[in-house]
Amino acid sequence: MTGLRVRELAVPDAFEVTPTQHADDRGAFLEIYRDSVLVEAVGHPLDLKQANCSVSRRGALRGIHFADVPPGQAKYVTCVAGAGLDVVVDLRVGSPAFGTYDVVRLDTADRRAVYVAEGLGHAFLALTDDATLLYLLSETYAPTRERAVHPHDPDLSIDWPRDLTPTLSPKDAAAPTLAAAQEAGLLPGYDACLARYAALAR
Repeated sequence: MTGLRVRELAVPDAFEVTPTQHADDRGAFLEIYRDSVLVEAVGHPLDLKQANCSVSRRGALRGIHFADVPPGQAKYVTCVAGAGLDVVVDLRVGSPAFGTYDVVRLDTADRRAVYVAEGLGHAFLALTDDATLLYLLSETYAPTRERAVHPHDPDLSIDWPRDLTPTLSPKDAAAPTLAAAQEAGLLPGYDACLARYAALAR
């Protein structure tokens, strides 16, 4: 019996993973990832190619990031210190859920993780100083295939907390809107993403 509970988010092909924590007078122990659980939910394993760690000050906003498909880059993200809001956006042109988003709080209380499939956009807003995220990635970083959409695009209308002044990198601040990215042909196609998922399931 696994100690992980999985539910699909409002954005299809993105999942929240909640661990069972085993606590005693020494502290706590929990699973953060199990291959068989993800395969059952997603339909294929996460072929780990790279692991990243980001440490962010309160208010730091990273994203909305995605990568060209194929191959794209799937992410399994968990917070190992502090807290933040993890945001997944459906950027797949042709998807029935195109332009929708969902938010999961990642912190050291519930210790949830989020799986983000290839073609979906991902952003993270730090709610505390030293909010530390661990990313398991299906592909290595390739600058020429990395893309972004502006996190404050009014057409997305992401409900960011109003008590924070987000800090963006110059690259993210210059990112196009969803409509501009679509017009420029930068967004992944839904059919290409589905084909990628099917190929990974073989």
